[in-house]
Amino acid sequence: MSNNDIQKINSNEVMSAVTVFNQVVYLSGQVPKNTDADVAGQTREILATIDELLALANTDKTRLLSAQIYLKNLPDFSAVNAIWIDWLQGCVAPSRATIQADLVNPNWLIEIAVTAAQK
Repeated sequence: MSNNDIQKINSNEVMSAVTVFNQVVYLSGQVPKNTDADVAGQTREILATIDELLALANTDKTRLLSAQIYLKNLPDFSAVNAIWIDWLQGCVAPSRATIQADLVNPNWLIEIAVTAAQK
């Protein structure tokens, strides 16, 4: 099998934001650009980025297979869940894990990685 059947999108020397293989779309962990926002603002920004990246890979949130949510502060879990549920309205929720984690940038309150099937 060659690398020709692996598609990379928005790549740099460290990672690719999106990797597509065998009609499965893997997104790297998405983090907020606006680190001044609270967890709700950061979550909404990340979910909008995920929507954009999934579209670049010819899919969308209706095709999510799994998600990993990394939270700096566990007390934010309820607020994040409310935004997540609202974002997924009309979709069947994917398999998901939520993990408390010290994130690389101390101003990041959340990071989200998802996997989806292509359309």
